[in-house]
Amino acid sequence: MTVREFGTLPDGQPVMQATISGHGLTASVITLGASLQDLRLAGVEHPLVLGFPRLDPYLDEGRYFGAVVGRCANRIAQGRAVIDGQELQLDRNQDGRHMLHGGSDGCGLRNWMLADHEASSVALADYLPAGHMGFPGAMLIRATWSILPGPLLMLTILATSDDATFCNFAQHSYFNLDGKDTVADHRLTIRAETYLPVDEELIPLGAPAPVQGTHLDFRSPVMLGGRLDGPRIDHNLCVGPGRRTLPRKVAVLQAGGLTMGLRSTEPGLQVYAADHLAPGAAGLGGRPYGRHAGIALESQIWPDAPNHADYPSARLEPGQLYRQTTAMSFHRDPQG
Repeated sequence: MTVREFGTLPDGQPVMQATISGHGLTASVITLGASLQDLRLAGVEHPLVLGFPRLDPYLDEGRYFGAVVGRCANRIAQGRAVIDGQELQLDRNQDGRHMLHGGSDGCGLRNWMLADHEASSVALADYLPAGHMGFPGAMLIRATWSILPGPLLMLTILATSDDATFCNFAQHSYFNLDGKDTVADHRLTIRAETYLPVDEELIPLGAPAPVQGTHLDFRSPVMLGGRLDGPRIDHNLCVGPGRRTLPRKVAVLQAGGLTMGLRSTEPGLQVYAADHLAPGAAGLGGRPYGRHAGIALESQIWPDAPNHADYPSARLEPGQLYRQTTAMSFHRDPQG
């Protein structure tokens, strides 16, 4: 376990980097966004996630790379929600119209505190005062990254609030298992029969629809190269009707002789094929990232849940403990 200063924010705050390792995995996490900055598997030369060796890109083109986003991940339409009869006006940081990932000062953009660290785990904490980004309730959050036998990289997020509020966290890494310029040669499998159709601003239209016959049908392994230039992939796939105490099998990603299995307690998985990326700063490995350089697999409650009574609830009661577990296992094919 090593801790070092990764860089300095414009306001003078230091951003720290903690590196943990065990069972053939090495992960580096930075306090900005509690972000997974680098991930390596023994015997594999390239990183398994997109990231940057310097802080500056994380303030611009690398926004949300590897971050823990919240207090409400994804989108809330018009930045409006109602709780206990009170209409909330939330921060509208997406085109001035909708809330995205908790607003312009959401957790994925904040500099968390380094709370605890050991050889194979690191814990970070953040505190959001009541009224932050328009949400009621002062909230305390703790995110712990751990490496376990498997090897397995596990993220556990705990949160509590002193008032009824909304709570929905997601992990926003872009994965690339073969080190190539795009994820075209990756095979993706997702255990989802339905997805949420969205409008042109990526706001859910209503009830889930079957994935059958759409470009979002990943029930059997799909080579991504055949879909990257088709309709946009930036949707919530419905992997369950509600949150669970124990993680369920959600997805499998395969490329370059590696397999990543994803398990999560969350009922949704936002799949985003990184359409917006354009070459800029050098990433890990020295080259910039272009379109489709990685794929985000974001375990979450369904987007805009506060405005849909029939979606899994994002409500958190005062004193209630929110607990999310997302686990990523890695397997190397001996023939790969």
